[in-house]
Amino acid sequence: MAKGPLAARWGEWTLETPHAGAVGLGRVEMENTGSVVWRAGIRLAYHWLDDRGNPIMWDGERTVIPGLAPGESATVEARVRAPIPPGRYRFAFDLVAEHRAWFSELGSDTASADVEVLPRIGTPRVELPAWIEPADGWSERVAAAHAEGYAVVSGAIEWVGTLGRRRPRALAAYLPGYGRIPNFPHPLLCPSILDGLELQPVGDVAGIPAFAAPAQEPWIYDGRIVLRVHSRHPQHGSAIESSEGLQSA
Repeated sequence: MAKGPLAARWGEWTLETPHAGAVGLGRVEMENTGSVVWRAGIRLAYHWLDDRGNPIMWDGERTVIPGLAPGESATVEARVRAPIPPGRYRFAFDLVAEHRAWFSELGSDTASADVEVLPRIGTPRVELPAWIEPADGWSERVAAAHAEGYAVVSGAIEWVGTLGRRRPRALAAYLPGYGRIPNFPHPLLCPSILDGLELQPVGDVAGIPAFAAPAQEPWIYDGRIVLRVHSRHPQHGSAIESSEGLQSA
């Protein structure tokens, strides 16, 4: 057991069955076996590692812990977000002295075990104006991305125009076929969203309902996930002016 100013001993701990990208709860017993009181800058966190101990997600969410004096112990409940994609990982609870060091880097043990991360579950929803429809393969790709761990899934726009109705310049960033674009900088158009999550509307882009990407949930933009816009549809002109007439896909 590690000795020194910052050291811990772990007792029993539990972790809810993890689903990729989703938040679950963990509980862990800990004892201060160091020589100083754990003050405000010390937090409970966690790591997700591969089977060789390489970090997949190193900086897990922080949880406030009691200010334990040497020899004192407590049981703490923590939010734990699972990694993406599903699979087998090594999970490890650890303590961190913010801006200084992880306890494990100072020789203290972690509370760890091999864990199977399951596909994410949940019911997706998407609202499409009558003049927008999913292209071939849209449903399958969206379902696969949600199962992989993404709470919000968005993609490209195919413009089915008629003579004199060219693809709007506002849709230049949404051309199909480019695959995944990490940190896509533009609004998400008609995204698929898992139940329980609400996105902030940011108006329309070329008449298509647009939303800001979530700040606290994993999301993905994939240019192979395509919605088809029928500019020749009689409702398209009025839909540019308002978002009335939305229907569930």
